[in-house]
Amino acid sequence: MVGAQTTEQGDCSKFKATIPHCCKKTPTVVDLLPGVPYNQQFANCCKGGVLASWGQDPSAAVAGFQVSVGQAGTSNKTVKLPKNFTLLGPGPGYTCGPAKVVPSTVFLTTDRRRKTQALMTWNVTCTYSQFLASKHPSCCVSFSSFYNETIVPCKSCACGCHNKNTCLKSDSVLAHKAGINTPKKDNSPLLQCTHHMCPIRVHWHVKQNYKDYWRVKMSVTNFNYRMNYTEWTLVAQHPNLNNVTQVFSFDYKPLIPYQSVNDTGMFYGMKFYNDLLMEAGPLGNIQSEVLMRKDQNTFTFKQGWAFPRRVYFNGDECMLPPPDAYPSLPNSGHVNSISIMQKAASVLLIMFSICFSL
Repeated sequence: MVGAQTTEQGDCSKFKATIPHCCKKTPTVVDLLPGVPYNQQFANCCKGGVLASWGQDPSAAVAGFQVSVGQAGTSNKTVKLPKNFTLLGPGPGYTCGPAKVVPSTVFLTTDRRRKTQALMTWNVTCTYSQFLASKHPSCCVSFSSFYNETIVPCKSCACGCHNKNTCLKSDSVLAHKAGINTPKKDNSPLLQCTHHMCPIRVHWHVKQNYKDYWRVKMSVTNFNYRMNYTEWTLVAQHPNLNNVTQVFSFDYKPLIPYQSVNDTGMFYGMKFYNDLLMEAGPLGNIQSEVLMRKDQNTFTFKQGWAFPRRVYFNGDECMLPPPDAYPSLPNSGHVNSISIMQKAASVLLIMFSICFSL
């Protein structure tokens, strides 16, 4: 095997000369770490099991390894399709279908003058389901705006409160203990105590309003002491994402789910700057601002229009606050009453000044 390895060799006592890499009928194959010797590498291998999304970096979204199977025959009649594929991610949620034979892969020689063909090629498709991964959401969203003092927090127990008995307060001495960030074998989280009990919180703040533009500040906070997020992604759906002018601290790529609709975009970290979201603590936060050009036909701050319709972090949909809790514009009566009070105060001040001068 080149470019990967199995976690167990199994019983290879039947072999006397060349000992195989693995003799188990159901091997678990894992990617190699970066920096392994060249004679152990294969094209697109050795990423430590970390794959970026295709939208971020297509070259980092592919992994490969080569395995030589003994006693399998040399024709497409003797080679049997493998069964029972399982893709192990950081957690459950992936379901793999059966292997399906597809047209054989064609390879070019190094001089690109001759083509060779594989004996047989098959594909296995694995799909991810958030509902299979967890009964509860893994992230939540909070809102705020410059035109309303109200900060709309994540919903209480948005991600379930089943971890509340084992959470740590932010000022706890244990939060600074050595080894607190070491993951467990079962990937069980150690969360900071919050009312929402989510590992990830996304905050959307409507920051400023200009004549032709408006500005949003986005913040992502990690509340899990045992997990950091490499090559993280944040996807938001908002009708004004079709007019993104500038993104200041994140990379951005529009996603067009339909040909005529461009209301969804993917934000991700800049390489070697903020593409790693650290564990809970002082460094477990990343933020950026987005400048968007107004569409005068649709732009408004009324009825929560300035807030996203959906938010996803690392592919999982985050829980939004209820629509009736969104920050609202001050009503005109409230504004008028303030204006009248200000005018009355000005008149009283003028009268007081005149009386004082007399």
